[in-house]
This record gives sequence, structure tokens and C-alpha cells, in this order.
Amino acid sequence: MSAAETQAAGNGEPERGPVRPGGLLDMLNVASVVLDGRGRIVLWSPQAEELFGYTADEALGRYAARLMVHERHIGLVGELFEDVMRTGQSWAGGFPIRRKDGTTRLVEFRNMRLLDERGDVYALGLAADQSTVRRLEHDVALSERMVHQSPMGLAVLDTGLRFVSVNPSMERLSGVPAERHEGRTPREVLPLLDADVVEAALRDVLTTGDPVIDRTVVGRTPADPDTEHTWSLSLYRLDDSLGNVLGVALALTDITEQHRAAVEAENARRRLALIADASARIGTTLELERTACELAEVAVPALADVAAVDLLDAVVEGRRSTLGPAEPAVIRALAVRPDDGGDATRAADRPGGIAWYGPDRLVTECVRTGEAVLVPRVKDDDLPRIARSPEAAVMLSRAGLHSYLAVPLIARGEVLGALDLKRTRNPEPFDEDDVLLARELAARAAVQIDNARWYQNARSTALTLQRSLLPSHPPVTAGLEVASHYQPAGSTSEVGGDWFDVIPLDGDKTALVVGDVMGSGISAAATMGLLRTATTTLASLDLDPSRLLEQLDKATAATEHSIATCVYAVHDPRQRRCLIANAGHLPPVRIRPGRAPELLDLPTGVPLGVGGVGFATVTVDFEPGDELVLYTDGLVETRSHSLDERLERLLSLLDGAPERPLEEVCEELLETLYEPDNHDDVAVLIARARDLA
Repeated sequence: MSAAETQAAGNGEPERGPVRPGGLLDMLNVASVVLDGRGRIVLWSPQAEELFGYTADEALGRYAARLMVHERHIGLVGELFEDVMRTGQSWAGGFPIRRKDGTTRLVEFRNMRLLDERGDVYALGLAADQSTVRRLEHDVALSERMVHQSPMGLAVLDTGLRFVSVNPSMERLSGVPAERHEGRTPREVLPLLDADVVEAALRDVLTTGDPVIDRTVVGRTPADPDTEHTWSLSLYRLDDSLGNVLGVALALTDITEQHRAAVEAENARRRLALIADASARIGTTLELERTACELAEVAVPALADVAAVDLLDAVVEGRRSTLGPAEPAVIRALAVRPDDGGDATRAADRPGGIAWYGPDRLVTECVRTGEAVLVPRVKDDDLPRIARSPEAAVMLSRAGLHSYLAVPLIARGEVLGALDLKRTRNPEPFDEDDVLLARELAARAAVQIDNARWYQNARSTALTLQRSLLPSHPPVTAGLEVASHYQPAGSTSEVGGDWFDVIPLDGDKTALVVGDVMGSGISAAATMGLLRTATTTLASLDLDPSRLLEQLDKATAATEHSIATCVYAVHDPRQRRCLIANAGHLPPVRIRPGRAPELLDLPTGVPLGVGGVGFATVTVDFEPGDELVLYTDGLVETRSHSLDERLERLLSLLDGAPERPLEEVCEELLETLYEPDNHDDVAVLIARARDLA
């Protein structure tokens, strides 16, 4: 069909000019035969040649009955022929004919009388193979029945994309009668059904011939104008047997329920994935702030565009908090995500800061009642109850806050704070499913946050105890310059039991002690304090270092399940020597001017608390300018390097130390050797010999 003809058909105008033949007659292969008044064949079509097996030369001029009919049917055929010629009434029906090859075939006949301009009478016979006719009749009947009874909405559109016919299901789905479809485009009939998408797909199918299968479209129809439905659309181009494009077949199925079920299943899968992700990502450390950040990072962007984790200040400090109806909430912000500097994050409380929220604020209501607070669609008058200040309310409005959700953080029956969630870019409002998901995340995270805050409080207590038991500054002693440093364990571990001490003795002597109680926490700190006190008391008795360690061994054994290592050295400036005994500790380093630093070769001994093994005292020279470096194992032991490698590294750092201030040497050792994720604390003590004068 030409472009002009297509346009004319699309406008409802009759087609003009020649058009390509249709293929239906070719499928029927209809034969035409014309007989004169005496029953002789005067016209014989090529299709008749194919159907009966006789060429035109063989058939023309012969009596049709004798040529095509079996002898036993000649009388009946003659009667039928006479009726048609006499009365002019057409006759139709099936009749067995005889082919040239002697075979018999059932043929569907249509016979009618013809008159020419002279009044001569002729008989026109149209014939087709009966099996072909019946097959086409069955196909048409089947197609009509399937189309009529199909639960899918089916329609045929012409090349101008106008409806030609629709089935009853299409009428029901669209809510538009069949007669109002005919001659109109889909946009005119169903303007709210993704009209642009549907028409673009129709044009593409009409042009390329490539079908569209199960494309999802969304919209409303007159059948249910108040509810948005989801539809599955399939399109196929219709061509006849000669390749003529007839139009497009459209199939429409309402899949709203299936789509909703799929969306719900996907949402459930997403929620499970988010919960699994939260289980893996939240609580990787016992740092309170880190745990809060992990919760906020899980929530954004999977659940919210902005997430804040706020705890009641009293809870952070280790006190239980209950709010009355008229009491404000004192909130300490721990985390905000994303920290992108936008209006929404600037409106949130800065992490580490403390804010007062009045009793009318939504976050106060959340922590007071222990219930979720949901505002699906935020209005202007909601903003003052969400924001911390009028300025913050303006920023939230500017950021496009349209939905808000706060859920309490509850652990062991105590409300710790709230998870504050906002949507600015995600167009969907929070719903009840989001509330359930947020509560699940908050419940899992609250336990980790509670563990972290109790650990942090216990660690702070132990660290305070430990620092109170250690000397704040080494005392000034005769013949020695001393520097020391204590480094608590990395933030992921509890405090340990490392200690050091500098004890002035009679005769200008000085005792130098470094020890390490195995274990961590308050128990280790308490044992460390006991041993430090015992060492100070025993040192005043001027005992030989080995004898002193023996007494400390007994004191350690008297405690419950305590073991410690220790190096005890007594410096005698008059004799210019040190007496040293070792109880399972790493060897000290001696540094002498002009020589390489060396690890002192001491009997290692056994740790304190093992009992039953003696200790040995070793005398080493210690001239003015010499240095002695005592340290605990946290300085050199790591999981990724051997101890020998780390000790070599220590010696290399100490090379040339006599020319540097001792405090500077301490700082360099810790900055270079101590790793941030170390699970052990460190004590370093450096002593440099001086002339008594």
C-alpha cells in the first residue's frame, strides 16, 4: 500500500487507485468455469486446470458433465444445471468430481446463471477444493471463538493505527464499548495508559515487523479510573500470504496483582538483604561512634536519603534516662549520613555535639514513648517538630524533605536514642513496611551500640584506674636522666596491664622497672597496681634484683590466675654499673656512644606467678652517656612480622640515640613501631647515665 493509500485509510477515506491483491483467494485457489446453455465449456481458468487436471485445450467445447462427473452422477448434475438455467437461482454445495487422472475429489461449488448483452444464458461455476475450504472455515471459526472467549484484551488496528475490531475482554478491560474503539487510535480511547509508549511501540512494530512481547505499561482506564493498573502489552504485525501489511494485532493483559506480588517479593528480598548486610556491617568494633556510623551507612541510601543516629546524653554517660511528658530530650549526635554538605545534612546535628529537643519534637516523642514516629508526607507545619531550629527547618524545606521516620534504639529494655530517617530525593514516602524494616535495623544495631557504650565506659574506668596507678612523671634521680611513655591499647581492645616505674634508692641508686600483666581490663590494671606497689616496697629493702623478683613471684602467685613479665634493674652510679634480672620479659637495649645498640644477653627467666624457678642477676657496665631502653612487647610484636625483624627495626631506630633528647626518642619509637590497630598497650622507659657531679 502506498503512503497516500495508507494515509487515506488512516483518515477513514476510501482507498484510491490500484492496490495489491489479498491472499485469501490465492489460499482458496478458486477455479472459474463458464458453460453455455447446452452445458459445454466456453471458459476455463488456470485454477480449473490445476483442480480438474485438464488443460484449456482439452476442456473448451466439451460437455462439462461428461468431462468432470462420474457416469452415475450425470443425471443429477443435469437436473441441477437445468434448475439454475431455468430459474436463475444459484446452487451451492459439495460434489464429487472426476479428475483427468481418474481420481475423485470433493469440490465446493458455487453455481449461478449469467446473461450477456444479447440475452444469451450461461452458467458460471466457482469451485474450490472442499478440504481447503473446510480448513479455512475451521481456522476462521477457531480464531473467532478464541478471540471472543479469550480473557486477554485483543484488538486489530489498521495501518493508520486505528482500531478495526476488539474482543469482549478488551471492552471489559478498557471500559469502552467496541463501537467507540472502531476508527479511533489508542490515545483517543485510552489516553491515560502510557499513550506515548503504546503508540511508539505500535509504529515500531508496523515498520519493522518485529513483535513486542510482554512490555509493561501502567495507567488508568475508564473501567477503573481511580486505580492505577499494570498491564502486559504484546504487539504483532499482521501480514497476508502475499506480504501485504494489514495492520497490528494488540494483546493486553491486566497483571496488576502479579506485579504487586512481584514488587512485594522484591521488597521483601531487599529487606532481607539489607538486614543481612546490617548483621555483617554493624558492630565490627566496640567503638560507640564507629558502630553508630555503621548503622547510618547501612540505612543510606537503601532506606533513606539522610540518616542520623542520636543517643540520649545520659545514656552515653552510663546513666539510665526516662523522660516525662514535659521534659526535653538532651541528645548527643553520633553519626549523620550522607555527610555531603547539603542542606539536609547541615540541618542535622553535628556528630559529637549536644542538642536540646523540646517535648513537642518528634524525636523526643520517639525516645519518650519507645515507639516509631512516622510522617509519610511532610507538610510545612511538620518541619518545626522535625528540625532542631527554625534555621534547620528552612534548610530541610529547601532540601525537599517530604517524608520522615524516627524509630527508637532499644536494648535490654532501655531506650538509648533514635534512628532518624529522611527522604528528600527518593520520591516514595515511608510506609509501614519501611517502619518494620527500620525497627529491625534499629533493634539489631541497638544491642551493638549498647555493648559499645558499656565497653567504652568500662574501658574509660580501667584506663583511668591504670593511669592513676602509673607515675605521672619519672622522679629526678642521681646520675640518671629518665624519659617514659605509656600508650593505651588500640581503641578496639581493652586496657592492658603494662607498667613502668623509677624508684630512687639509698646510695644514689635508682631502680628501673618495666612489667606487663597478662590479660586486659580492670582486673589486669588492678594486678598491675598491686605489683607496682609491691615492687616499690621491696625495692626499699635494697634487695638483689633476683631476690626481688622471687618475692614478686610469690605475690603474683597469691593473686587469682595472674601472670606477669618484668625486668628489674638497679643502677649504681658510683660503681657505674647496672644489676639486672629478667622474669620472662623481652631483653633491654643498651646504647653506648660510638657503638651499635645491643640487646642485653640476659637469662630470660620465667614469668612472675609461675613459681618454683629461680631468677638470676646479671651485672652490666653502665658508663655516663650510656642508655638503657626498657619496653613491653606491645612495642615490637605484630601479627604480620616476626619478632626478630621487629627487634632489628628497634635497634636501627635507636642507633645514634645518645645525641637526641630522650623524650624525642620515646615519641619516635611509638610513632614508628606502634600500629594503630594494636591490641596491646605499651610502656617505654629510657634512662641515660650522667656523672654524679
